[in-house]
Amino acid sequence: MKKHGGSGFGLVRALIAVFAMTLMAVPYASAAQETWNHVANIKDAARRLGELHQREGSAGVLKFLDACYRTQMLASEYTAGLESCMAQDYMHSQVLAQIYARIPQADRVRMGTPAPEDIARGMGARFVAAFKQYNISAKQAEAFKKMVDKNGMPIFLKAVFPPKKPGESDDNAAGDSK
Repeated sequence: MKKHGGSGFGLVRALIAVFAMTLMAVPYASAAQETWNHVANIKDAARRLGELHQREGSAGVLKFLDACYRTQMLASEYTAGLESCMAQDYMHSQVLAQIYARIPQADRVRMGTPAPEDIARGMGARFVAAFKQYNISAKQAEAFKKMVDKNGMPIFLKAVFPPKKPGESDDNAAGDSK
């Protein structure tokens, strides 16, 4: 087994496994009737996450998500705001874990970055807390994941990793040109 994660497919399976374990830990109850458009909320969350990431980088996103959860988890019912935080957390955690999986473990340790598995576990713990607090069923949690994968992730990825323009090198496409 490669220590740096190779292509990242093993990491994707690990993230899916963490999400599945999160679903199994959630009681099968029904949340209060939501009144917002979930797809539109997730798309907006992805757009805002992309803008935040461009402006403040991953550290800014993590700081925002911490504040977002602290604020949104005070509500007595599951809200569009919490759904937005969770969608952003899911998208950011997936991408961050995949990037870190490509860095050899020794380099990650030297740089002080977390292991991809730790990123997945942290996200899973946040999700379990939210799902339990608001009685989100495993079926609802799976529907949320599918909505984020389908409707949010493409928007976020396009914002963070815009397609290369013809004749542009990989360094330029990533915005790292000097």
